[in-house]
Amino acid sequence: MKTLVLAEKPSVGRDIARVLHCNQKSDGFIEGKDYVVTWGLGHLIELQPPEGYDKKYKEWKADDLPIMPEKLQTVVIGQTAKQYKKVYALLNRKDVQNVVIATDAGREGELVARWILQKAGCHKPCKRLWVSSVTDKAIREGFANLKDAREYENLFRAAVSRAEADWLVGINATRALTCKYNAQLSCGRVQTPTLAMIAKREEEIKKFQPESYYTLTVDCQGVRFQWKDMGSGSCRTFSKERAEEMKKEMQGSSLKITKVEKKQKKSYAPLLYDLTELQRECNRRFGYSAKETLNIMQRLYENHKVLTYPRTDSRYLTSDIVPTLRERIDSCGVGPYKTIAAKIKNKKFSEKMAFVNNAKVSDHHAIIPTEEVPELSHMTVDERRVYDLVVRRFFAVLYPPFEYEETILTAESTVRAGVKGKTLQFGAMGKTVLFLGWKEAYGDISEEQEENEDEIRDQILPSFSLGQVLPVRAVLCKEGKTKPPARFQEATLLSAMENPVKYMESSDRDQAKTLTETGGLGTVATRADIIDKLFGSFLMEKRGQEIYLTAKGRQLLQLVPEDLKKPELTADWEMKLSRIAKGSIRRDTFMKEIRSYTIDLIREINTQEGTYRHENMTNKKCPNCGKRLLAVNGKNAKLLVCQDRNCGYRETVSRLSNARCPVCHKKMELSGEKENATFFCACGYRERLEKFKERRQKEGAGVTKRDVAAYMKKQQKESSEPVNNAFAAALAGIRLDEK
Repeated sequence: MKTLVLAEKPSVGRDIARVLHCNQKSDGFIEGKDYVVTWGLGHLIELQPPEGYDKKYKEWKADDLPIMPEKLQTVVIGQTAKQYKKVYALLNRKDVQNVVIATDAGREGELVARWILQKAGCHKPCKRLWVSSVTDKAIREGFANLKDAREYENLFRAAVSRAEADWLVGINATRALTCKYNAQLSCGRVQTPTLAMIAKREEEIKKFQPESYYTLTVDCQGVRFQWKDMGSGSCRTFSKERAEEMKKEMQGSSLKITKVEKKQKKSYAPLLYDLTELQRECNRRFGYSAKETLNIMQRLYENHKVLTYPRTDSRYLTSDIVPTLRERIDSCGVGPYKTIAAKIKNKKFSEKMAFVNNAKVSDHHAIIPTEEVPELSHMTVDERRVYDLVVRRFFAVLYPPFEYEETILTAESTVRAGVKGKTLQFGAMGKTVLFLGWKEAYGDISEEQEENEDEIRDQILPSFSLGQVLPVRAVLCKEGKTKPPARFQEATLLSAMENPVKYMESSDRDQAKTLTETGGLGTVATRADIIDKLFGSFLMEKRGQEIYLTAKGRQLLQLVPEDLKKPELTADWEMKLSRIAKGSIRRDTFMKEIRSYTIDLIREINTQEGTYRHENMTNKKCPNCGKRLLAVNGKNAKLLVCQDRNCGYRETVSRLSNARCPVCHKKMELSGEKENATFFCACGYRERLEKFKERRQKEGAGVTKRDVAAYMKKQQKESSEPVNNAFAAALAGIRLDEK
């Protein structure tokens, strides 16, 4: 008899199969003497849509709300139905006696497996593999210490409760708003508070009143000293009169060194990447969206197999990864990383390193290189960029700290000046690098810090002694203006979603703690999709890299119930879900509250006063229903969509391409079709698609990805053929004489 092992993803299934000596590969599973290993493709089962309970729900009507089946049913996901059929057949094989759940060690992983087992009607004895990483050692130890699956029943109940609560609230509130205002108005527990955070930031920017401030800098023997208020410690004054008076007094005067501080300091490498941090970095450096970064990571993980699992919320490694570090260094220490890798190759690694912490790893450890040697030439430019970030961060944490000597000079004016006649204080700061340490992994000794006008910036300082008097050569008084909060970009929006505590209206410490511990709004795996959904439903739009609310988004926030706009709702749910997982409250008690809350939401939507007006109406009519089309900005395209939600017509006006303008080098938009297709740029440059292709051909850029793939395939074929082929025979008659 055999044991069936159910993993969440094919890659994990293959790792487990290798450890369990399963070598017989089939379509959708791998079999061995004692085990059969199969997998999902993430979720294979989902909650049934409303029309699955009654066909009348296919048409959205306010009279049909609330949609609240007595028991929510599940259904096989259409796109992954083929794999489900294989898993179903394996679960019901007569020679399969036991089942081991080997999905991700967490709430959602439990849901993936249990829904499959329930749908298949499987009641065979079940064990649980609970590991935080999928190294061979971890898998072997996990199988030696399998748990009884019944120990995780409460975790499954919490997972189902979360899924059903989101279904009931999201579907009913969205349909209630859409039906009342005859506009596609989507809302939910995560997406609506995210939208509200953007609205709050826009309100702060709108209300912001810039103020003028002044800074004073003096030059003494080539060293810049900056004035500092002795009372507040600020380098700014908001009084123009005071600034001008100080400037006047300092001209032709001198400074006396009153303090010389020298400190040797260490700077440690930033922690390893989790998905959110990597998405932030890629957005900041390369302008990639969260979804684009995730897609690139998936290719590096699944196709190239050079990076570990991307959907992780941890920036630490578990102790069982430590023995594999040397092999990982060897594998990725090629090409541009060869020199960097050589310097740490023989270093001793221990479980006491700062980035190793079992307690800070839940489902998956931080993103690091695998033991697979990369084929850098097979990667796209985007893949190389992301791979480079991860590899250099991996090397950086293994390097010793960056060491430097910091010198802080404090000086006072030799004349009494200023509004109150007090001695003016100035400061200068310098840094001497003693040991590059981890910065060597980046090939750049400069620290990645934003400049702050209130700080005395680093400079090369000569040797000064205490009491030394320095004549002032020049005095510079500079005017600046205070800046409003920056608009959200995808990087900063991800940060706000991850830590939304500052956007809470209540001061409940327990709720704030829960939001922090559970990862805020959404998860590392869902935030990119949530942001994409907000763009796709035209509730927000991009202008350059900055995110703006659309008129539709602003109106939605005025119409949606207050509760759905607050992060507190997620905090409240997570606190209760945690108690369900611990067995301290019953699942049916929570679901009873959710059903009651859903009814209240619908009642509030139906009774509130409000109107929705399309502010982006065009004069062009829909070819299907004749109603006027709406002009909307998608994430990467400008579109015309029908105002009637039941019609669904849309057409693309123009889309942002990867083609660069030859004048300003920004990405151009492509509008029109076939012979009328034209590129145009914000700088005013225009070019027909046909002319663009001709120009690119002349520049040597006429080779497409398809051409490259065909060439690589041909090369592979030729490499497998005998050396003495027709091409070799033709070359055999050629004689190359030495000169």
